[in-house]
Amino acid sequence: MHPDFLALIESMQEKFECLMACSQIQDGLFPKTNVPKQGVYLFCENGIPLYVGRSNRLRSRYGGHCNKGSTHNTAAFAMKLAREATGKMVASYIAGKDDRKTLMLDPIFKQAFDEAKARIRKMDYRCVEETDQTKQALLEIYCTVVLKTKYNDFDTH
Repeated sequence: MHPDFLALIESMQEKFECLMACSQIQDGLFPKTNVPKQGVYLFCENGIPLYVGRSNRLRSRYGGHCNKGSTHNTAAFAMKLAREATGKMVASYIAGKDDRKTLMLDPIFKQAFDEAKARIRKMDYRCVEETDQTKQALLEIYCTVVLKTKYNDFDTH
C-alpha cells in the first residue's frame, strides 16, 4: 500500500472510536458549545447504526435530514426510508417516473417521507470533527463499512 494513503487511513480507527464515544443528540437538542462545525455523523435507532454521512456544516445538515421544512433534495436518508416504506426502492432519474420530484406529488409517498423525517429526528445522532476533506470522505466510508449501516451506499448515478 502506498505510504501516503496508509498515513491517511491510520487515523480512522481513532476517529471512529471518538465518534462512538461522543454524547448523543436527539430532537435537535444541540448543546450551545462543543458541537463540531464539520465532520462525520451517525444516526442510530434503538442502538442500531443506520446511516453515516459527512458535512462541512454538521448542525444545518442535521436539520436538512429531519426538519419539517426539509425537502427531497436535502433529506436523502428520509428519502431512503420513505422508499422502503412505500416499496418504491428503485431510484429513477427520468422526470415523471418515480424521480424524487414526482414521488413528492404522491400523497402516500409524501406522508411516508414526512414520517421518515420525524423518525430520524427521534434517532440518536452523534458527530465527530474532521476538517480534512480527504480524511472526512475516508472516515465516512470506514464507519459505513465497520458499522454495516443499512442505508448507506456508494452507488453512482
